[in-house]
Amino acid sequence: MLNLILRATILYLVAIIAIRLMGKKQLSELQPSELVTTIIISGIVTMSLEESTMSLMAGIVPIVLIVCIDVIITGLNLKSGVVRRLTTGSPDVIISGGVIDQAKLRQLRYTVDDIMESMREASIFDISEVQCAIVENTGKINFYKKADAGSPVCDAQAAVIKDGKLSKDGLAQSGLDMGRIYAILSEKRLAVKDVFLLTADSNGEYNLIAKQS
Repeated sequence: MLNLILRATILYLVAIIAIRLMGKKQLSELQPSELVTTIIISGIVTMSLEESTMSLMAGIVPIVLIVCIDVIITGLNLKSGVVRRLTTGSPDVIISGGVIDQAKLRQLRYTVDDIMESMREASIFDISEVQCAIVENTGKINFYKKADAGSPVCDAQAAVIKDGKLSKDGLAQSGLDMGRIYAILSEKRLAVKDVFLLTADSNGEYNLIAKQS
């Protein structure tokens, strides 16, 4: 019994440290890669507690390895848009201009009940009030109410430059072209690598945040 208590205490502390090392975001809404990491760590801890003949290190080493892999993938996500899309996906617009994209809902395997439940959680009880809805990478749906009944589309700003790298997806979603981007950067006396974040909507209205030196 004492051995089991000791194993449980050590594995609990290792799991807590592992989750803390993965960052505060891990404690809120999980990205797909973070969810997989959490499930695997949970499984390793459970197996280590149930198998009394299993050595303690046989439980600790895999947890440390999984955390190392997660840290590496997180680093790659910061540097590569391709890796980021593969591991976390990208947001999807399911309602634009008050019109539900039923094909996108089927693709994402979201039901009408899912939409209605998420609306209620956002304190929206009439779907005619919704101008735009976006499914985030975590699966959460963010709703935007109609500010103007004549507003035609979902005009959330897209990230065109992220941490010094141009996003082709963001560029396609924005109202900017490369000529306009270079004009903005020239006006600010910045290069793409000097920009922390540049966002723009379909009308070309933008916000720019330079990197801190």
